[in-house]
Amino acid sequence: MFAQSAFRTRCASWLSAIGVLLLFGGCGEDPSALERVQAEGVLRVITRNSPATYFQDRNGETGFEYELVKRFADDLDLELQIETADNLDELFASLGKPGGPVLAAAGLVASDGRRQAARFSLPYLEVTPQIIYRDGQQRPTRPQDLLGKRILVLKGSSHAEQLAALKVELPELDYEESAAVEVVDLLRMVDEGQIDLTLVDSNELAMNQVYFPNVRVAFDLGDAQNLAWAVAPGTDSSLLDAVNAFIERAQENGSLQRLKERYYGHVDVLGYVGAYTFAKHLQQRLPRYEKHFRQAAQAQGLDWRLLAAMGYQESLWQPGATSKTGVRGLMMLTLGTAQAMGVSNRLDPKQSIEGGAKYIVHVKQQLPESIEEPDRTWFALAAYNIGGGHLEDARKLTQAEGLNPDKWLDVQKILPRLAQKQWFSKTRYGYARGGEPVHFVRNIRRYYDILTWVTQPQLEGSQVAASNLHTPGVNKTPPQEELPPL
Repeated sequence: MFAQSAFRTRCASWLSAIGVLLLFGGCGEDPSALERVQAEGVLRVITRNSPATYFQDRNGETGFEYELVKRFADDLDLELQIETADNLDELFASLGKPGGPVLAAAGLVASDGRRQAARFSLPYLEVTPQIIYRDGQQRPTRPQDLLGKRILVLKGSSHAEQLAALKVELPELDYEESAAVEVVDLLRMVDEGQIDLTLVDSNELAMNQVYFPNVRVAFDLGDAQNLAWAVAPGTDSSLLDAVNAFIERAQENGSLQRLKERYYGHVDVLGYVGAYTFAKHLQQRLPRYEKHFRQAAQAQGLDWRLLAAMGYQESLWQPGATSKTGVRGLMMLTLGTAQAMGVSNRLDPKQSIEGGAKYIVHVKQQLPESIEEPDRTWFALAAYNIGGGHLEDARKLTQAEGLNPDKWLDVQKILPRLAQKQWFSKTRYGYARGGEPVHFVRNIRRYYDILTWVTQPQLEGSQVAASNLHTPGVNKTPPQEELPPL
């Protein structure tokens, strides 16, 4: 069976090559780069595994660069094949190699130092290089203030080029480059005080600053710069011409601007909502949807208060909520999830709640049998947020650390590592915002505890429950299930 599959793969490759020869061999000229790509039917693209470029979350493949290059591939009626580079030097070295990527879409600044390694497209995003420092430390305000500081930047980056040029003017300037980190690592290191300063582009900071409360912008280093895609050096401009034509169309029809606004137009804040706000929403919003939560939970064998807590974390009980990644509704379902759960209108609160209830049960059923309650519920919530693949990556890292991959208390310690290159480079599914599901689960558990405290357990026919519900001054029954510590 394997031999037959391998034979079919080789045949497909031979036929593709023969097709190119038949199409262009009789013309006396070699096919252009664009013609070869079109004959093969695949656009091979290399990128970085980072939140501003390409990564996988519960929606599947995503990221600003991914979405833009996917539209380019669709425009050419080509299958998109993504490859990620471990570092920037590898990215440029692999560009244009036989059978390798023909295009780099990786948040690249079209700097002078890089023009020997690649040719760049028209710009599609303007960014500003910014010096980042830790709140509470003395703020640098000029290049001279960088002297004597611990500075780390990405190896092979445009920022390394900038600092090298600055060192000519300020010979005492010291900095280090590393290929073992990504921008999220640099921001985390500043946030935790491991380094004093770093240099990142404004778009990367905007994407990540919410997760690093201590990082601040010291000052802009130099003028704004342009991000562009890159192709291999040479004289064949056919593919580059197609890229430029696409970027011009995307600018003219507004699709590029809409993509910018979706990713960078606002900050997606995850965190606690004040107790006062939550109490107000309990009174004003929950009564509108409590019946739907109860009915959907009963149909799926869930605690309605857990389902309600999920809805509050996702949308603050707002049926018209929409995120920058396209998830919508009270339970913030993706389009694919909604369709799979039989939801035709994500903005209908009843349908959304029913879809969310079905989906969390589905997610829980996919978990390994070795995970027992109550941990099983917390794992299901984490998978609901980040996706089962990334959760499994975290469980494997947890086991490798000698911890218990079936205990949420252990796995939640490891999940944030999925945002650190030294760890996500070892996983199957790569980069993920590993801190998000930890906050997601923690918040839901807090809301659930509050809801459980202020409402009675659903003990059908219990006179005690009925009397407590309607008698002022009677203490509500606290959660009966002993939960593991947060």
